Amino acid sequence: MPHTDYDLESFPPPVTQREIERIVDPLEIERKSMRIIDEEAPEPRPFEGEEWTVVRRMIHTSADFEMLQKVKFHPDALETGKRALASGCEIFTDTMMANVGISKWRMQPLGCRVVTLVHDERAVERASRESISRSIAAVDLAAENPGIRVFVIGNAPTALLRLLELAELGLVSPALIVGMPVGFVNAAESKALLAKQSPAPYVTIEGRKGGSALAASVINALADLVNPRNLENQSK
Repeated sequence: MPHTDYDLESFPPPVTQREIERIVDPLEIERKSMRIIDEEAPEPRPFEGEEWTVVRRMIHTSADFEMLQKVKFHPDALETGKRALASGCEIFTDTMMANVGISKWRMQPLGCRVVTLVHDERAVERASRESISRSIAAVDLAAENPGIRVFVIGNAPTALLRLLELAELGLVSPALIVGMPVGFVNAAESKALLAKQSPAPYVTIEGRKGGSALAASVINALADLVNPRNLENQSK
């Protein structure tokens, strides 16, 4: 018999199709979602101002209010991240999922390009030659490109650990690290190391939670802060 520990009383009451409010406009769905988050987030919130803009976007992405306790910001993360995006930097992602999650309509006005190298032939060849993972090889390639100023890691702890190693050696100087690998093996540990000794500003999540979608949402939120028109549309 499968194990369940669901509290059935916590589920919403059953409804009919006719009782469901039909909202088809994506922008209106987003606006309503943000209003719900603002209403349901307990007070006092641990974040305000621009940090709340980022965390609210992360909650919108995950429907997880535990982000209020889990997200950690380096004091300079938002300023350096915004400056990098405003300058039209390149953004490295460890997975195509994170790449796709970063809204290109947000990046295009800023002149930013999102780069994913894990499937690049050079990464494949390097991984085979050096007996390393492609995730590590992709970070090595990214470190050789001075145009990449923002690193977004939402999947592979090995990629985050390699990035920290290269940064410690002075071989790469990110403007921002969004470090949110997810899982049970070295995900929590790699993020703890990021928060403890990263030489670069960072945004991260404590513990096992994370993922490509959450990591991408941080970049989307930063782009909205750089381009306030996006936030105006969300609040109308």
